[in-house]
Amino acid sequence: MDKPVIKGNTISVPSKLDHLADVDLFIEGILRGYGTDESLIADIAISVSELVNNAVSHGNRGEANKVVSVSINKANGSIRIAVSDEGGGFDPEEIANPIADENLLKEIGRGIFIVKSLMDSVETKKSDKGTTVVITKSLQ
Repeated sequence: MDKPVIKGNTISVPSKLDHLADVDLFIEGILRGYGTDESLIADIAISVSELVNNAVSHGNRGEANKVVSVSINKANGSIRIAVSDEGGGFDPEEIANPIADENLLKEIGRGIFIVKSLMDSVETKKSDKGTTVVITKSLQ
């Protein structure tokens, strides 16, 4: 795959950070189509961008032959977004607390912390095909 592919409510992109803008436009467009408040769009877009960045950089380790997929759905007054990579996975419990004194100056480890602070729920599912992080945000 050399460019983003959109099928319904899913966008798949090659493992390159230069496709973050494509994912952002896709997610924001769907959210606006749902009539989502702009402040929620910002929170969701930041979270998705952070997760896609992690999927490309840490999950797929920037391997261009691997893909990151993002799907979005609205149900029961909530937005649910799944970001999937084809990498080896991670355990979110092993990520050091970024606001602990010894971690304040580290350049990595803040992404999941930011996502958890902006979303209502964050679930990580690891399989032999990669990792999927599912975020949910209420529209209320």
